[in-house]
Amino acid sequence: MSSRTKYFVVSTSTCLTLLLLIGSVLGRSASADDTYKHLGVFSDVVSRIKSEYVEEPDMKSVTLGALNGMLEAIDPFASYLNSDQYKEYLKTKDLKRADVGLIISKKYGYLGEVGVVDAIPGSAAAKAGLSTGDMIETIGGVATRDMPLAYAAMLLRGDAGSSVELTVIRARHPEPAPIKLTRAVNPMPPVESRMLANKVGYINVDALSPEVVKQVATGAQQLQKDGAQKILLDLRNCGAGSPDDGVALANVFLNKGRISYLVGQKVARQNFEADPAKAVTALPLAVLVNRGTAGGAEIAAAALQDNKRAQLVGERTYGDAAMRKAITMEDGGAIILSVAKYYSPDGSPIQDKQVTPANPVSDADAQIEVDDNGEPLTDTPEKPQQKKVEDDAVVKKALELLAKA
Repeated sequence: MSSRTKYFVVSTSTCLTLLLLIGSVLGRSASADDTYKHLGVFSDVVSRIKSEYVEEPDMKSVTLGALNGMLEAIDPFASYLNSDQYKEYLKTKDLKRADVGLIISKKYGYLGEVGVVDAIPGSAAAKAGLSTGDMIETIGGVATRDMPLAYAAMLLRGDAGSSVELTVIRARHPEPAPIKLTRAVNPMPPVESRMLANKVGYINVDALSPEVVKQVATGAQQLQKDGAQKILLDLRNCGAGSPDDGVALANVFLNKGRISYLVGQKVARQNFEADPAKAVTALPLAVLVNRGTAGGAEIAAAALQDNKRAQLVGERTYGDAAMRKAITMEDGGAIILSVAKYYSPDGSPIQDKQVTPANPVSDADAQIEVDDNGEPLTDTPEKPQQKKVEDDAVVKKALELLAKA
């Protein structure tokens, strides 16, 4: 596709998005005829460009770009899959295939490119130094611009031992760089529990699952038995895990109060309240978060802060807490869309507003260099990344707050 055509596709996507959003807003206060009038304007614009543009545009690309641009403007985790893509999606969505350990979205993608939410510790992506805010320009030589997010996720998965080549634009290095990652079945990172100085128990969580939540509960109980008088819960770069896992994690430390609630246009409100029987400790608590804290971990962080159960320290979180489902279309394709959002106890939509710590501290970026082939330059490439504790500005601030608790 030529640069002019690419520009046309992106511009048309933006136009369609704006027109449909304007129509949607106007449709709430005016008649349906007004909404269709705006859609009619779009149709007229497309017709004029198709007949008078300097070269014949690729209308298939225009349509796909416009649809995905519209979806991503309101939901960075949404996708439109054509019939062939949706068939492939259905075949593979329940298979436990190997992957590179990336959690992705279009939230911070440039002109529709795929962005990195987080890299699972110990995975190929983590070893290569990929982190929140990096952008994936190509996957296997295919540009991610206007690529459905769900399809990009499928391309990253495959057989264990197989490899995939990416072109990545890092936040620290603006020039696109090739990276070759080997797919593997990545085990869920275990919970790390240990005692710090001054009887502060430290619990590090890199990803959530029902088993991980049980490990957190066990770790908190053991630390308390060992003499811990306060607890530091590290949820930085914890981006994997379901909303249910986040609710369960919050309940480990909350014996009363609302954890979250879920509601959508066609989804009835559901409240999630703390169950006193599931809380295991009432020790003073501080929770660490950053821009890589997403999904279930955000729900837990918001609940603990809003209920004044914990001091929240670090950076504003990523913003991803919603119920999504595939909605089939008449042509055999489907849109994968958020149909309900999770809210903090104080009523803030987490996906839109993120979770902002009352005690902001910038997190240090991991510095991992790669060679000309995109391979990480490190003496111990097989060693999983670990979060710093000693000489960590975020931890130091949390310990100061706990000392006053």
